[in-house]
Amino acid sequence: MSEDKNEQLRPSKMRGVAFPKAKYGVILAIILIILVNFIYYKETIFSFFR
Repeated sequence: MSEDKNEQLRPSKMRGVAFPKAKYGVILAIILIILVNFIYYKETIFSFFR
């Protein structure tokens, strides 16, 4: 009975969609933040090595 109730939580069109685990989203978000900051502060980072 509880399995039927859990299946009803998602809309009918989204039942067949496999959602990735949340930890992959967190890892992807961290990588994107690091990448954007590297691109934005590239000159500042390279100025430390000169």
